Amino acid sequence: MADRKEVSGQPNTVVSAFDPPQKPKLNKFAFAYAILASMTSILLGYDIGVMSGAGLYIQKDLKISDVKLEVLMGILNVYSLIGSAAAGRTSDWIGRRYTIVLAAAIFFAGALLMGFATNYAFLMVGRFVAGIGVGFALIIAPVYTAEVSPASSRGFLTSFPEVFINAGTSFVHQLRLPHHFD
Repeated sequence: MADRKEVSGQPNTVVSAFDPPQKPKLNKFAFAYAILASMTSILLGYDIGVMSGAGLYIQKDLKISDVKLEVLMGILNVYSLIGSAAAGRTSDWIGRRYTIVLAAAIFFAGALLMGFATNYAFLMVGRFVAGIGVGFALIIAPVYTAEVSPASSRGFLTSFPEVFINAGTSFVHQLRLPHHFD
C-alpha cells in the first residue's frame, strides 16, 4: 500500500495529527528521586501519629494539664512555619538535596531531644527542633521533585509528599498497641 501513488505523484502518507498521542514513558530515575525526596514527608505523618498515641503517657508521666498537652500536640504546625520560611533560602544556598539531608538531621535531633525530655520545657524544645525539620522537609520535597521530574509526569510525582504524609500516619496507627494504664 505504501507503493501506491496519488494522482499528484506523492506517496500516500498517514497524517500524524490523527494518530493517538504516544504516552510518554515514566522516567525511572525521576520516579526513584521523587520517592526518596518524598520520604521526608513521612516525618510529619509519623510525628503526628506517634504523638497522638504518646499524649496520654506524656500527660501521666510529666503530670501536665490538658491545656499543656493540647499545646504540645498542636505547636508543631506553628514551629514548622519557621522551618518553611527558612527552607527556601537554605535550599538556594546549599542546594535542594543537602537541604533534604539537613531537614532529616534537624528532625532527628528534635526526636532525640523529645525522647530524652525529662520535663515539659525540655519536651517543647525538642518539639521546636522537630518542627523546624518538618517545615524544611515539607517545602523542599515537592520543589526537588518538581525539578527532577520530566514535564510529562511532574503532576503525578509531586503528589507523592502528600501521599507519604498519610503513609506515615497510617504506619504508626498500624503499629499502635492497645492502651493499658496501671
